[in-house]
Amino acid sequence: MAEPMNTQILATVGYAPILVLFVIAAGMAAFIIIASALLGPKRHGPTKHIPYESGVDPTGDARKRFTVRYFLVALLFLLFDVEIVFLWPYAPLLFRAGAGDATLGVTKQFLLAEMVVFLGILLIGYIYAWRKGAFRWN
Repeated sequence: MAEPMNTQILATVGYAPILVLFVIAAGMAAFIIIASALLGPKRHGPTKHIPYESGVDPTGDARKRFTVRYFLVALLFLLFDVEIVFLWPYAPLLFRAGAGDATLGVTKQFLLAEMVVFLGILLIGYIYAWRKGAFRWN
């Protein structure tokens, strides 16, 4: 009679490819850093050690204040960029529902209505930000 496999061993074997991926990524990162340190040019001098920003010599204090508009645009970008995170898994679900997959428990019309509501809320937020002048830089 065959002995049943331990379920804990089976669960950990499923994570082996992820562990291999992390080991390969860490190995590549270490290899690139070590190779650039060993093979790269080693020219030292006073100009090598000054900070470089777009070819302009640094002047003034590094703790310069930024306008609130900069942070507002950054937050709006994050808001509308994170929207893609919610749209990405939606497309396969809509496709499966359209193909008649009964395991979802929802219809294609329901999924479409939910996405219209989601995009409508985002559109209202976009119009609000536009009317408040959040997209004007000056």
